[in-house]
Amino acid sequence: MRKEARAELQEKKKRELYEWVQALVCSVLAVMTLFTFGVRLIGVDGRSMVPTLQDGDRLLVLSSMLCGGYGQGDIVVLRKESFRPTPIVKRVVATGGQVVDIDFSSGSVFVDGRRLHEDYVSGPTYTPEGTAFPLTVPEGSVFILGDNRSNSTDSRSAEVGTVDERYIIGRAVFLLFPGRDAVTGRREFGRIGGIG
Repeated sequence: MRKEARAELQEKKKRELYEWVQALVCSVLAVMTLFTFGVRLIGVDGRSMVPTLQDGDRLLVLSSMLCGGYGQGDIVVLRKESFRPTPIVKRVVATGGQVVDIDFSSGSVFVDGRRLHEDYVSGPTYTPEGTAFPLTVPEGSVFILGDNRSNSTDSRSAEVGTVDERYIIGRAVFLLFPGRDAVTGRREFGRIGGIG
């Protein structure tokens, strides 16, 4: 009887170990799948999105497959190899079919004839970069600008131009870890949270 009880106890331990290993493997696979197809962690490189984002900020990015379309004001991460091999972070100003115009003398951006009230930018848009305006954004594309307009290469440049949505990796939805502030050099942990 004792031998049977010991064998039964060993069998029970083996089953429990198997269940723990199975749960662990499933969890690892679920996390890998989520981070491969659902969300990504992306670092901001540069100062083109100051004051909204700082160099070194770490963002949680919802993949294109999950977030669907993009709208005006969304902060997106994209990769356009012809411009730069690493991902860039910019703000969507206009989407397919909309007309963008920029008055460089007043620094104002207009979409479909309406002036945008951009309280998130570091200053007016005085710097032309070669794109002719007014410009109609092609369907399936977006017009992007950095929030630091005097220090951003974006859709104003023929090198970047309007961006086909297929180049967009995803939409930035959460600031996970702050980079160092451009002015103070300190990390402002109070900035952690939603962005956009």
